[in-house]
Amino acid sequence: MIPVKNDSIETRLAEVREELLGLKNFPDSEFVGIIKELGFRCEFCARCCTKEFNDHVFLLDSDLERIRNIDPGAITPAPYYEFCDQKSRFYVSGYALKTKPDGSCIFLENRRCKIYESRPSICRVYPHMLHREADETGKIDWRQISGLNEHGSYHSELDDSTCEAVALETRAYEEAYLKQMIDFFEAVRTHFGKKGLKHVQRTYDRKMREFLKSECELEVFVYCKGRFEKHNLEPDIESL
Repeated sequence: MIPVKNDSIETRLAEVREELLGLKNFPDSEFVGIIKELGFRCEFCARCCTKEFNDHVFLLDSDLERIRNIDPGAITPAPYYEFCDQKSRFYVSGYALKTKPDGSCIFLENRRCKIYESRPSICRVYPHMLHREADETGKIDWRQISGLNEHGSYHSELDDSTCEAVALETRAYEEAYLKQMIDFFEAVRTHFGKKGLKHVQRTYDRKMREFLKSECELEVFVYCKGRFEKHNLEPDIESL
């Protein structure tokens, strides 16, 4: 078999590996200082639990088994599938929580989380984060908080131990996320190489247009704990 070159996979794999290295080299003291300066405190407004403020809640593999034990019907393939092969099959790096018709999280009830003690990792660290992201001018730099001044209160007095704990937990989440992405890209690369497949953007765009017009279902392979799980997704007729 002639190997299929998938430049997009290699490029994205290299980018994620570079970000992981940057994350490991980001000074703890600087991150702790930023957390202390911002002084964020949650005011239980529940805005972060809606699509108005957050597009989706991505689940790490470590979150998935816990959520499945609580409610196996609460998960769905994460949106924005990374790849589509020439046979119109999509590939995505993990699962996300489902949302209600109004855009709120499936576990949100009366502005409170029904599974608060077992909530996903990203919910535990939000709005703190530590990853590279483009700003409004397109400049890519480290971003340490999401939704600045859109929810919660700021400039609260936080002691050093609290800031250090937030930094530690946030860094652990970001590292776990990047490692999961690296595993996903490597798995796709191996799968494509064995099967003679390649990512085809034209096929991706065409199938998504058909899906959004309710003309077809999608065959999606979700990466989970070292393997792919197949899903056949039907279009959401009610939202059309």
